[in-house]
Amino acid sequence: MDDDSTRLLSVAERLIETARKAGADACDVAVVRSFGRSVSVRLGAVEDTENSESEDMSLRVFVGRRVATVSGDIYSDPQPLVERAIAMAKVSPEDPFARLADADRLADGRDDPGLDLYDDTDLATTAMIDEALAMEEAARGVAGVTNSGGASVSAGAAGLVLATSSGFAGHRMRSGFSRSISVIAGTGVGMQRDYDFDSRIHYADIEHPEAIGRRAGERTVRRLNPGTAATGRMPILYDPRIARGLIGSIVAAVNGAAIARGTSFLKDRMGQAILPESFTLTDNPLLPRRPGSRPFDGEGVRGAPMALVENGILRNWLLDTATATELGLASNGRAARGGNGVSPSSSNVLLSPGQMSREALIRETGTGLYIDELIGHGTNLVTGDYSCGASGYLIENGELTTPVSELTIAGNLTDMLASLTAADDLDERFSTVVPTLRIGSMTVAGA
Repeated sequence: MDDDSTRLLSVAERLIETARKAGADACDVAVVRSFGRSVSVRLGAVEDTENSESEDMSLRVFVGRRVATVSGDIYSDPQPLVERAIAMAKVSPEDPFARLADADRLADGRDDPGLDLYDDTDLATTAMIDEALAMEEAARGVAGVTNSGGASVSAGAAGLVLATSSGFAGHRMRSGFSRSISVIAGTGVGMQRDYDFDSRIHYADIEHPEAIGRRAGERTVRRLNPGTAATGRMPILYDPRIARGLIGSIVAAVNGAAIARGTSFLKDRMGQAILPESFTLTDNPLLPRRPGSRPFDGEGVRGAPMALVENGILRNWLLDTATATELGLASNGRAARGGNGVSPSSSNVLLSPGQMSREALIRETGTGLYIDELIGHGTNLVTGDYSCGASGYLIENGELTTPVSELTIAGNLTDMLASLTAADDLDERFSTVVPTLRIGSMTVAGA
């Protein structure tokens, strides 16, 4: 544990002691730490450089069945903060479900499970500028690219220091390095924009800036002179960067908070098939060098790999202590800290891949649409209704052909998910790992 974390834990434990002496029945202290550096360039010139650092502390107190959370400066006099939190709790409505996590479910906050989540590589600002310029130069070197939306490079880390009156004390930190660029192709009303990026925990793993830039340029040029598609029903293929959002709809719908509120289209589907039998969807917080990994959750609870969907059957909700209590279940270590307290959240979500390549899936489809960009947020998680603006490419005779834009695709998530077919091209860079997906049939409306 680094010196800063040790210092913050000591201060947090003293704050807890002060709160208990002042009348809190239970309490916890969370400090969300972050620091980083970023640069952005456009058209060969530096536009912005930024350094940031923050420590956001929250104190949560329980007085009987009442709870309140306040934010403040962890280095200030603790007494006024504690008194304010307890006063707020005493006038808050009773919450029969809010409480600290059970002691027997807590992780050892000082244990290192070998997740390898921190890289202390210190990038100089000049080196980051050079990377951004190289990325932009590679993108602008693609024939047909006419302008740049800018390139950016960032490096930093974020972490959590957590202490509870039930005896938990722990710290976690995750580094992050990213490169991104957007460019424009064409002129006038025929201009098209696209982007590419990479983000990794370890600097050695991130893709070279020239490769990212070149791919962004090629993607953008490929969009030039789009047509449209005929209105009707047809198979739809989702590029992995769009498919992550589709599977994210399942993750949102199995969030215990949505289940407890009754605002999920899956609320009555536990133990039923929601995906084809070939699919398993897992949530695993213990994968090394993955962005969603964590040795403990936002309440100090140890997590473990868990099937959300197993062989197509819905098996688990994402639960923190409060939502688990409300649903008559036990926390499965999926709590996340936020400015307003604690709520359930996923870690690393992985969808099982299919048996064929992306190219083979396109060939098998024959005729349809390949979508790589969605516009708007048209998902109703209460009903499962789904409607978004889209652009991508026609699939004709088993091949990608004409770019298309100004489309609307619509369906219902229940039917869409039941008709999925997956390729084998998992992209493991992100916390939601999903391959190219095919939806059996959706309604398409052209311009």
